[in-house]
Amino acid sequence: MTLPRLSPPAFLALLLMFAPFAEAHFPGRHWETLSAEEVEAAGWKEDGLDKAQEFAATLKTEAVMIVTRGRILRAWGAVDQKFNVHSIRKSFLSALCGIQVAEGRMDLNATMGQLGIDDNEPGLTEVEKGATVLQLLQARSGVYHPALYETKAMKARRPVRFSHAPGTFWYYNNWDFNALGTIYEKSAQAGIYEDFQRRIATLVGMEDYSVKDGRYVTGKDSIHRAYPFRMTARDMARFGLLFLRQGKWQGRQIVPAAWVRDSVTAWSKAGASGGYGYLWWVAQNGVHYPGVVLPGGSYSARGAGGHHIVVIPTMDLVVVHRVNTDVPGRSVESRQVGELLRLILAAHKSG
Repeated sequence: MTLPRLSPPAFLALLLMFAPFAEAHFPGRHWETLSAEEVEAAGWKEDGLDKAQEFAATLKTEAVMIVTRGRILRAWGAVDQKFNVHSIRKSFLSALCGIQVAEGRMDLNATMGQLGIDDNEPGLTEVEKGATVLQLLQARSGVYHPALYETKAMKARRPVRFSHAPGTFWYYNNWDFNALGTIYEKSAQAGIYEDFQRRIATLVGMEDYSVKDGRYVTGKDSIHRAYPFRMTARDMARFGLLFLRQGKWQGRQIVPAAWVRDSVTAWSKAGASGGYGYLWWVAQNGVHYPGVVLPGGSYSARGAGGHHIVVIPTMDLVVVHRVNTDVPGRSVESRQVGELLRLILAAHKSG
């Protein structure tokens, strides 16, 4: 698959995305909320935000946080309650990998063979062992070994083993993401949950995160563990703001800016979701969620059941959506999240 070239509009969006912010505000120990006057000055309509909140009340939404200018524009629901973030764990790991790469502990060009990465029988072939760390980050490894923590739909969609050589095909592949966790821990000589606390959560002032909120998933399908997190909406919003601010927090570069840029660049086409970066979903030509056209440069982290961190740099906006997926059968579909985003964007005076 040929990697996409940036069109002039997409290039402009990237320039805007990484331009300096006029007001690079960050929350302190607790989030601050914009006053009614500040909401108006920022170009938002309260009645439009009311409509978005009223729509969310018709869904199985548990919490929403909307952040602009580093402060809460609107929030409702259980923003302080911890839920499983599901696949948003992968975007957390991507940020950690960026730090390790910058410090010389991880090599994006290292192959599975060089790193001693294999799996239970049937193990990896020599061709599969040629997959690189970069290809795992891009979900382009071509390794279709059974993986842990997959949904039924993911298992059903998994390509036939050995059907694509490394680097030639994009598939949202839990084997890639879980093996990357193994590689990370070997490289960092630390656990994912401990390193997330030390290298990110503490530095951005997460109010609720604890190492105990992580729980590895093991099983017979693979030796590579999955690494689910439990987190509150208000802490997820800090992570989204960290990426919105190009990896910098109050003057400290936590995640390298170049890594943030590469992570949210679409290296592969991802159908109705737009594109895929380094464990992030990326809008392409406005395509990202059903029923809404997002500004260029937008991107998101997503978890099964309706967990989302949506970053819209051109509007200096982070939107977090949560569902209590601890309750069996409870979920919010992407089209419903798309409609919620449409209403939020329509609440801006430029919408």
